[in-house]
Amino acid sequence: MNENPTIVKGSTGLETQVPGTPATVSAAAEVTGGIDAGNFIESDIDAELVKFNSDDTPLMNLMLQARRVKVSSPEVDHYMIDEPRCSFVLSGEVAGGTMQATLPIDGADQNLPRPNTTLLLPEVDGYDENGEPTPGRALMLFVTGLDVATNCPVVRAVNGPKSGPTSEFCNVPILHKGDKCIILSNSLHETQKEVDPELIVPQPTRIYLQKRGMNQVVSDYFDSQRKRIPFTKAVLAEQAIANFKVRGNRTLWAGRPGKFKVNVPGMGLQHVYFTEGIRWQFKRELQHQGRWTVEKIIAMAKMFFTGEDVPKTAILLAGKNLLEQIQCVDYSRHPEIQITTRRNSAGWTVTNFHTVFGDIEIKREPTLDRLGWSNSGALIGENRLVHYVYSAEHSFSDRVEGQEATRNGILIWDALALKGSCHIWIDGEGHESGSSGLVFKLLEEDKVPDQPAGNAYYLMQDTPSINEQARQGQIWVFDTDTESWSRWNGELQ
Repeated sequence: MNENPTIVKGSTGLETQVPGTPATVSAAAEVTGGIDAGNFIESDIDAELVKFNSDDTPLMNLMLQARRVKVSSPEVDHYMIDEPRCSFVLSGEVAGGTMQATLPIDGADQNLPRPNTTLLLPEVDGYDENGEPTPGRALMLFVTGLDVATNCPVVRAVNGPKSGPTSEFCNVPILHKGDKCIILSNSLHETQKEVDPELIVPQPTRIYLQKRGMNQVVSDYFDSQRKRIPFTKAVLAEQAIANFKVRGNRTLWAGRPGKFKVNVPGMGLQHVYFTEGIRWQFKRELQHQGRWTVEKIIAMAKMFFTGEDVPKTAILLAGKNLLEQIQCVDYSRHPEIQITTRRNSAGWTVTNFHTVFGDIEIKREPTLDRLGWSNSGALIGENRLVHYVYSAEHSFSDRVEGQEATRNGILIWDALALKGSCHIWIDGEGHESGSSGLVFKLLEEDKVPDQPAGNAYYLMQDTPSINEQARQGQIWVFDTDTESWSRWNGELQ
């Protein structure tokens, strides 16, 4: 074949003949000086751009697979899974030396230890049957009643010190402020059958369901034209729905709750509802600084899987910078750590981080990047999500009144809510915290932070510089009133 085809005239005198040259695209391009997109070949279009891509809206896909609850109002009282408290701490000192003593407890905790309840104090040594101390064996107390003046529990020691080896009763030993009391079962006397009943009244939070809609108007003239790229109704609809889905995903993350009335011509005043994004629903927030390490990830897994609310699975939806930092963690010191790629129940290819506490599936969430949270992420229990639906998603197709056009659309009225206290928001942006729950940092060194006020610290190692009893894996907070450190014994630990 000639490298430069020679064009000759045909029977009508037009330069249309290229003898000795096969009919290929490349040869035709050489002859015409390049193919104009509209004259010879129409450019193909990337079908993936107009199809639904679940990887672009992971949170919405989790919502669609979550437990679905149909409601009859756009305002819902949402109840988180609130496990019973298992412990409280003393708010003052107990002098000891008497058979009975009143335990000083904060007002919010006074109703936890009911009469006939037994309490274990793991940080206080108990005594044997002769009244001799037994280091390492915890003290147990028995609640005999409530003090009339203070409403605090009155207790006796089950294994406390004795006046002598033959004494029938124990005395209550000296107890200190901050001593932890773990609530055990009650203990009844021989003929007793009645105990104080327990009324559990869950505290709801108000969730607003937001009505979202997508409209697409296609004129009859546009639909009837032969177009170079075949913009069929299906293609247009897919593009519009994909955009609708992406914007909805942003709302599920960052929307702020509220409602107000608007005047609708011919319809009067009507309410507009705005749902709350799950970013503001987290009860625990980790403010992270510095490089990620294997130890930090394991500490986070421990907090996630070992609380009162234990989820079955964990998925970390991460911004691109957080994902990069975790990918660059040095795993050479931990050959036992297993990091694999697998397909999870949602149909995504995820990075699976295996720990002894449980597996964390790591998935990039592009929406976090668009919202300015590239260094942040959310550790979520997949079985701890609730999808409230007031009006199920439905589509419609109407003729536009007075116009030669058709209106197609989608309407849905729903909200996403977190259940339980296991979820953790990882904030790596260094901004002011927006959380209403426990905000904590990871303390890697045995060093008192420069500005500890207002923060809780998860200790990555024993930290005697804070307190002699400060051990790895505990959370300690700084009390600005007393200017002293105390161990966090809140219900979220």
